[in-house]
Amino acid sequence: MDFFVNSDPASMSPVALILHADWVVRIVMAGLLVASVWTWAIIWAFSRRVGRVRKRQERFERDFWKAEDVDAFHRMERDTDLPIARVFNAGVAEWRRSTTGGAVDRDGTRERLATAMGASVASEIDQLSDRLNILATVASSAPFVGLFGTVWGIMRSFTGIAAQQNTSLAVVAPGIAEALFATAIGLFAAIPALIAYNRFSHGINRIEARLNRFADGFHATLSRQLEGQK
Repeated sequence: MDFFVNSDPASMSPVALILHADWVVRIVMAGLLVASVWTWAIIWAFSRRVGRVRKRQERFERDFWKAEDVDAFHRMERDTDLPIARVFNAGVAEWRRSTTGGAVDRDGTRERLATAMGASVASEIDQLSDRLNILATVASSAPFVGLFGTVWGIMRSFTGIAAQQNTSLAVVAPGIAEALFATAIGLFAAIPALIAYNRFSHGINRIEARLNRFADGFHATLSRQLEGQK
């Protein structure tokens, strides 16, 4: 435990490095620590959300393709809070608008169905990936913010050397260690954010591909039904 509580400036305790750093470096460290906590909160929430959506969508899609009556299935599932359900609702709504009334424009109906469901897919993916930009920002900027703190801290250390006219390692080492610790915190925030961003982007792409496949399949089903109408 001494590693964490030792407040000796010459120690390598993280707490000591923060407490004895220059105020600018402290602000940089504090900001990076907040970014790290925020990143892990997003990772935890996003992991649960994406996993839950993927499992429920698989069940929804399986039940849909087993259903014999699309209208009955729509009445049962129209209020389901899932991206795939909203894509399905968009297709059904456009189908009803396009086929109610007089003569049906088959080609126009097909185009409108594709447009409506495509727009719904894009909207759902935008909502799912809403927090990914934060991970991307932390991953790309945290190392440079940490580097700024390091540069500032080293400049202050050299200023201290000039003021004391003493080049002893014992004089310069604590300040340099405090400065380098800012870069370490920046990497600590950036690395998990980068890994999570790449992983979640892959997961979002898989969900988008699945939504597009469902929309294409549902479009084909409605198109065949359209052929049977006079």
